[in-house]
Amino acid sequence: MSGNKNTTSGPATPHIVIIGTGFGGLGMAIQLKKAGIDSFTILEKADSVGGTWRDNTYPGAACDVQSHLYSFSFEPKSDWTRKFGLQPEIRSYLENCATKYRLKDHIQFNQEVESAEFNKSAGEWMIKTRAGDTLTANLLISATGQLNQPAYPRIEGIEQFKGKVFHSARWDHDYDLSGRSVAVIGTGASAIQFVPQIVPKVKQLKLFQRSGAWVIPKPDRPFTGFEQWLFEAVPAADRAYRSLIYWRNESRALAFTRFGFLLNTFKWQAKRIARRTIKDPVKRRKIIPDYPVGCKRLLISNDWYQAINQDHLDVVTDELDHVEENAIVTRGGTRHEVDTIIYGTGFKATDFLAPMKIKGLNGLDLNEAWRDGAEAYKGMCVSGFPNLFILYGPNTNLAHSSIVFMLESQIRYVMQCVRMLLDPGLHYMNVKAGPQNEYSERIQEKLKASVWEAGCTSWYKTASGKNTNNWPGFTFSYRLITGALDLQDYELQPVPTLQGEHAE
Repeated sequence: MSGNKNTTSGPATPHIVIIGTGFGGLGMAIQLKKAGIDSFTILEKADSVGGTWRDNTYPGAACDVQSHLYSFSFEPKSDWTRKFGLQPEIRSYLENCATKYRLKDHIQFNQEVESAEFNKSAGEWMIKTRAGDTLTANLLISATGQLNQPAYPRIEGIEQFKGKVFHSARWDHDYDLSGRSVAVIGTGASAIQFVPQIVPKVKQLKLFQRSGAWVIPKPDRPFTGFEQWLFEAVPAADRAYRSLIYWRNESRALAFTRFGFLLNTFKWQAKRIARRTIKDPVKRRKIIPDYPVGCKRLLISNDWYQAINQDHLDVVTDELDHVEENAIVTRGGTRHEVDTIIYGTGFKATDFLAPMKIKGLNGLDLNEAWRDGAEAYKGMCVSGFPNLFILYGPNTNLAHSSIVFMLESQIRYVMQCVRMLLDPGLHYMNVKAGPQNEYSERIQEKLKASVWEAGCTSWYKTASGKNTNNWPGFTFSYRLITGALDLQDYELQPVPTLQGEHAE
């Protein structure tokens, strides 16, 4: 199986391979379609589209960005049922986008990419899948996201456990939790959503927590029929509402990136609600973090503290030591008998394109290039890896707004590169090391003033402490820097002539 330049009509069109069918992959494909470019293939490791919204089906899975902003600007949905979308509805939205723009013809399902290697003389990427297929592409666009590889903690003796074990991102819906003694390991964004949903069913819940989370109320409610009608009948109302959400969220960027003290309002709010809701003072002390608010992901929920208050839920802050056949044992020697273990331990967010093996010019390995932590020019391009574009790449994650807005900025930028590469005389474009290093240094310098550098460890950082995930500013400033293609920052390699010389 292979893909090559389309020469059926007119000038040769580069063949493009996109990896992933979440918001990034589908959004990219839709814009290619709109530009009249059909010579692309999308590789999807699963059997349906949706990315993280297909994988995370745990009870209570929902978005913490408002529905109207967590959707494509070019594909508004007027009938969102709630202010903050639930997983089934977001997944359905993505399915509908794939159907409407006829993307299914371009998608190869159950095709997990194993490796990609750049062939300098051909100016092509050779992509191999786990199924044993090989494709070639002039442009390779990775849209795997930052939250697609579940993180499993290393716990001694876990293989001896006789009960049920699964990760929240691989929820076992066939397993009935009713009357079970359940251990939940981790209290991050997933756990604060599914724990309140399973607490009423289980006999006992042991919540193993390394550090607490700042949790504030979620301003969520169903949309009324009138509101849905208004959004449908008056598109300007829908756009105005989206714009209002955008600018309200955008104002919070200053608190995260420059003036962390502004976030103290959330700290006081969380403490007040915890005091009012959780009766047990010991439990309350355990659940309130000791690090500055915003240093780790700020979470929103309306039922977290009520769940913690349940008598049959225990918060365990002692370090895990090992697992036995029917119990988890902590460092102090305390045995916690359970028959079910659910990991709420999140994702390998700083690993980016792992476990794919990517090799660029002269066999340069991407893992080697990123040995000190992932970085990319404008979050998308890496020197030594021509015609490779990464959507939702290093330092493009947000704490205050919608990643879909960032993805649309990136997609617009990549479309400029695609148009450049339509030139039959251009072999490849490779971002220069100098501009990439300058850009990365500027990002790291800006991050020093952010709340994420306030002294805590988080999934935003590598083991060495480098923040490889977050964007240290406004989303409109990112849109501005990605608005124009700075060709002086790229090495533009012309197609070699038949004699092996470079074209003029």
